[in-house]
Amino acid sequence: MSFLHFTALIFFFFHYNLNIVDSSTAFVAPITRDQSTELYTISIYFKTPLESTDLLLDLGGKFSWIDCTPDVYTSTSHHYIRCGANLCESLASLACSNCFRPSGPGCHNNSCALFPENPVIRNSILAQALVDTLALTTTDGRNVGQLGVVPNFVLSCSDESLLLSLPEGVSGLAGLGRSNYSLPAQVSSVYASPNLFALCLPGPSTTSPGAAFFNTGGPYYFSPGIDVSSHLIYTPLILNPIGFTIITYYRHPSDEYFIGVTSININGKPVEFDHSLLTINDDGYGGTRLSTVTPYTTLETSIYTALIEAFVNESAALNLTVTEPVSPFEVCYAASDVYSMPLGPAVPTIDLVMHSEDVFWRIFGANSMVRIAGDDGDVWCLGFVDGGEKPRTSVVIGGHQMEDNLLQFDLVSMRLGFSSSVLVHNTNCASFNFTEEPDL
Repeated sequence: MSFLHFTALIFFFFHYNLNIVDSSTAFVAPITRDQSTELYTISIYFKTPLESTDLLLDLGGKFSWIDCTPDVYTSTSHHYIRCGANLCESLASLACSNCFRPSGPGCHNNSCALFPENPVIRNSILAQALVDTLALTTTDGRNVGQLGVVPNFVLSCSDESLLLSLPEGVSGLAGLGRSNYSLPAQVSSVYASPNLFALCLPGPSTTSPGAAFFNTGGPYYFSPGIDVSSHLIYTPLILNPIGFTIITYYRHPSDEYFIGVTSININGKPVEFDHSLLTINDDGYGGTRLSTVTPYTTLETSIYTALIEAFVNESAALNLTVTEPVSPFEVCYAASDVYSMPLGPAVPTIDLVMHSEDVFWRIFGANSMVRIAGDDGDVWCLGFVDGGEKPRTSVVIGGHQMEDNLLQFDLVSMRLGFSSSVLVHNTNCASFNFTEEPDL
């Protein structure tokens, strides 16, 4: 640990009664599902004095960013990064920035500049890099403890324009991608621990939060005392050699997380389509990506067409008849015709088969179907969307399909651990014990 990190830890210990934690300490943060945007926010502590801060959760984000509007952002511990500094070079900065108003967060001369992005509306601006203090709640995997500080956290400033279409109340974005300056990577670096984190997104039927775990491979206990990490199976994480951020970084691979889906089964029967679409070509097209900023899984048109045809055929055996669709979905059934089960509506199962036939992510009705009730009726719709004929990625696994599934991202062993639905184990992602609030 550098001298600067050590002095920051001592400062915050005396001023905020934070734990001086070691490399074995795990952290946890609540994840909330925003009902209006169907996106997810993560709550952390930031600045000096510490403030609870809500950020958009972006699984593939290269780095984090926050609104530095002068009347919004106040902190006594922030500082900027000089152009040409080693840290600026390691950020792969493409610009140097000056400012012509009073100095403050996001406004310094000769300042290292970045291009933060809003992944929802695909917009980016030029903004200054920022260093400030972040803190996360410690955990033993079962309960929460005091706060542990992550000093000198590197992120980017932004302004209000990048908050467009994001959940109300968020101040920016938490990037969890494969970059050295993502949130989990910086936690790992400060505590000299393996770069490993896990997500358990809450489902739509609860207002309680899900959980993000950092600096730990488990256990992760959810009520009534079930360690869902014991049910993980693993598949390799695949590197896409071509990144596709709005501002392209030369020879920089994608910071998104890709996995090797090799086929798709419905009720155990293979779906027929061109499986070469599931591999990543030399231009970075194809493959399967996970995204928390895509509400529903999107599929290349030919895969989508084959999947819904097979799903409708299998559903017919359950006496389910397709009714009037509700946009953006094409396959819907009257809710009165669909039986309710502990794993959601009783519909055919969908398996994403990985590197081996016995390694598959099973999608039950709770994750495959979306209930839509309104003046025009009450229906269950298949929650998959047509992604077009030539999308950048053939399969993008969206948030709805990840809800109530534990996903562990191990950047040391380069593998994804996945549980399939934790509802199978009589628990859910909204049942972690966040009842104790840490003292500030």
